Amino acid sequence: MTNCRRGDLVLVRFVFSEESGAKLRPALVVSSNAYNRARQEAIVLAITSNVTRRLFGDHVITDWKEAGLLFPSLVTGIVRTIKQAMVARKLGTLSKRDLASTEREMHRSLDL
Repeated sequence: MTNCRRGDLVLVRFVFSEESGAKLRPALVVSSNAYNRARQEAIVLAITSNVTRRLFGDHVITDWKEAGLLFPSLVTGIVRTIKQAMVARKLGTLSKRDLASTEREMHRSLDL
């Protein structure tokens, strides 16, 4: 898949932070549409269904079913840049409300 858009939920292979392995997991595209068009990469945030372990910078997704997720989930503060060709498929789109909350958490995490 190419042509990622800001707010898309995509399935992508994430390498564990200690680099001991990797697994397919949902991710949220947070890079701007202009960035995505101009480059072959996209900036994404990891998504997890472990909603009981909320950490600084995480956002619990309110409209998870409408977004195309199978389970209650949260957007984590784990940021990664990927090649758009690495996207296995698009799962859905995050609601405007959830995207705005995620953006607020990104601003807090990055001190913008």
